[in-house]
Amino acid sequence: MANKKIPMRQCVGCREMKAKKEMIRVIKTVSEDETKTNITLDTTGRKNGRGAYICRSSGCLDTAIKNKGLERSFKMPIPKEVYELLKKEMEELETR
Repeated sequence: MANKKIPMRQCVGCREMKAKKEMIRVIKTVSEDETKTNITLDTTGRKNGRGAYICRSSGCLDTAIKNKGLERSFKMPIPKEVYELLKKEMEELETR
């Protein structure tokens, strides 16, 4: 029997390749009238939108903020408020 291929993704923080299931997806969605973009964590990995992957640690999120990994992935500047929301969501995930 053939081995099943494991999908791999690169973390925008530490830049390591890991299994897709081990990572959290950050998505950028655009509203219907295309005037507002939202950036949130997608814990299910199934929501619509442009995605970037990050390890399940706040250290990788801090590194991604410092080296502007998310800004490069989404090809747009990201406001500080969005980073603060992402940090809060990441802390909630780590405490579960």
